[in-house]
Amino acid sequence: MKSRYFFIVLLGASLLISGTGCKKLVDVPPPVTELTGNNVFINNATAIAVLTGIYNSMSSGNSFAAGGNSISVYAGLSADELLCTANNSTNTLFYTNSLNSRQTNYGGSYQNIYQVNAAIAGLTSSTTLTPAVQQELIGEAKFLRALNYFYITNAIGDAPLALTNDYTITDKLARAPQAQVYQQIIADLTDAQKLLSKNYLMADVQTAYPATIASQERVRPNYYAATALLARVYLYTKDYQDAITQSSAIISNTSYYSLASLNNAFLKASLGNPEAIWQLQPTYYYTPDGNFFVLTAPPTLSGVWLSNNLLNTFEPGDQRKVNWISSYTGGGQTYYFPYKYKVYTGTSSSPEYSMVLRLGEQYLIRAEAEAQLGQTGPAATDLNVIRTRAGLPNTTANTQNTLLGAILHERQVELFTEWGHRWLDLKRTGNVNAVMGSPGNVCQQKGGTWSPNWALWPIPQSDILLDPALIQNPGY
Repeated sequence: MKSRYFFIVLLGASLLISGTGCKKLVDVPPPVTELTGNNVFINNATAIAVLTGIYNSMSSGNSFAAGGNSISVYAGLSADELLCTANNSTNTLFYTNSLNSRQTNYGGSYQNIYQVNAAIAGLTSSTTLTPAVQQELIGEAKFLRALNYFYITNAIGDAPLALTNDYTITDKLARAPQAQVYQQIIADLTDAQKLLSKNYLMADVQTAYPATIASQERVRPNYYAATALLARVYLYTKDYQDAITQSSAIISNTSYYSLASLNNAFLKASLGNPEAIWQLQPTYYYTPDGNFFVLTAPPTLSGVWLSNNLLNTFEPGDQRKVNWISSYTGGGQTYYFPYKYKVYTGTSSSPEYSMVLRLGEQYLIRAEAEAQLGQTGPAATDLNVIRTRAGLPNTTANTQNTLLGAILHERQVELFTEWGHRWLDLKRTGNVNAVMGSPGNVCQQKGGTWSPNWALWPIPQSDILLDPALIQNPGY
């Protein structure tokens, strides 16, 4: 493709590849691999397969969504969550906060933005699709574009904002201010809310799953998935009242959503997990995160494990440390690893799906937004919902500042190794320099030298040479 600005750590390689695992996403046909043909958007099946191909690729473990090349791993290494061996040069660069624009090869990334833009164009211009299918798929595509840009802008800051698949335009794009990128993310998500069903839909993107949780697959984004991501975006952009409004729309929908037990929180929805808002169905018999994080031998080339900085953060009695962390002892050392996903191999259908958006985060979004607006009572109540599930007593924080600190801590132990939350939280709350760069700092512990510039990741120099309109982040 002609599109540039390649960031594999965020977006992975081509998103439209056929799955090679045990079964296709919700049993739809194999995905279409070319979006330029006139025949792609003339019937429902091939149009649906375009979006399904993106989900298949995201869940394959070769993208920013899951597995060893994911945002969870690279952001966890950049922050204070993960340790790694010295044998993997890419992991080490992230771990020591020593990324180099010449050494780091990010592979192909804006390619999935290109694919989503092509899908939006093809879907919008089609005159032969069933209108309900056309509407849903455009909503899914806009949701995906928003999701991709959310991680792009949180990684590199100002970002080229490609809203077309016309390479004569995208090849010459300068970086748009982050505020403008967020405006587009919000616009896409509000459009998606208008287009997407509030139900979870089956493979034909027309038939709703039955209302009972045990009958539902939650693998295609719906209205509430767009709402969940929008709540997060409003929190990040300090629009706290709208963050409360959006998260409340999900929390109040108790017929669909409620907190699962700790050991059920990463099962697929149909096995008794009402916490799931949107999941990715594995293309293999296990999730990429389960396969990557669970240690059955000492870490070698690409292995990672949990840092003492994270392990020592848990309060006594926190059941998340019991249920979401496990250990392997070998070679005279004990390695603690994330155990949210417990299935790491197998030959039958996985009981776990990769969790993208879940209710636990929504309680913490609303709690933080309430605290920011001085609503300390409601903020404490929402925080205590998460603490109660973890087997902890109610928070003792009762002022705005103490509550904000308590919520940030709760996010650290609730959302660890999920989608880079810790790294992004440190940056958006202004705590990254204090944690990473103070005396005896985390970066120094990891063998690096901290600079405030390292809060943003670099753009590969090769891409800057191809597009003179791109400007590198400071310090690289």
